[in-house]
Amino acid sequence: MRRLLPTGPDVTDLTTLEGLAEAYAYPQGPGSWLRANMVSSADGAAQVGGLSEGLSSEADKRIFGVLRALSDVVLVGAQTARAEGYRPARARAQFAAERAARGQGPAPVIAVVSGRLDLDLKLPLFSEPLVPTVVVTCAGAPAEALRATAEVAEVVIAGEQRVDLPAAVAALAERGLTRQLTEGGPRLLGQLASEGVLDELCLSLAPLLASGDAPRITGGAAAVAKRMDLVSLLEEKGFLFARYTRSVTNAA
Repeated sequence: MRRLLPTGPDVTDLTTLEGLAEAYAYPQGPGSWLRANMVSSADGAAQVGGLSEGLSSEADKRIFGVLRALSDVVLVGAQTARAEGYRPARARAQFAAERAARGQGPAPVIAVVSGRLDLDLKLPLFSEPLVPTVVVTCAGAPAEALRATAEVAEVVIAGEQRVDLPAAVAALAERGLTRQLTEGGPRLLGQLASEGVLDELCLSLAPLLASGDAPRITGGAAAVAKRMDLVSLLEEKGFLFARYTRSVTNAA
């Protein structure tokens, strides 16, 4: 793997997990930071055959693992959790000491966003988590489903008739989960972008033309035009790995 941007001398060894962790370290300072990690084809498809797996690569999977290992919480939409077969995050021995030094648990919390609570509570995500799974929902969620969910997961109420994402992000931060990561899907990411709470986008760009009618990495929300600044660009075997952060100029 090689760094294309920023230019200049670089002593970070991007072939190691430690080097990637340094390259993707969360910003220092108070407050929370929400980053997204998504993959796309060169022509903008977020999925192939309904899943993101067909767009991935070995390097993409390494970065995926590193981003999870750095985070306190992984925020995911219920539809994506179902489609991608989400399981509990696992502890990674390579990052155990660093996580302990930062006061983190052995693995990040998985936080599922679901307004209707249409969840299979028998899945390992709820029955076998290393750390308790969190479900983010709204006060108007079906009462019976809410009671059942509370028996197998920690429930965060954010909003009345729909999930209030800025309130959800703030509630997770209040629990000490300030290093936040979302893996989408497109609908959730589109809403986070529209609500203006996304601080960073880590985008893996596959050298592939997918065609078809697959969704983009953002969707299902009001159209927005929010400027992002490119702060880093890596490359391996034709795959590009870009990091964008919220523009300091706030330009449209």
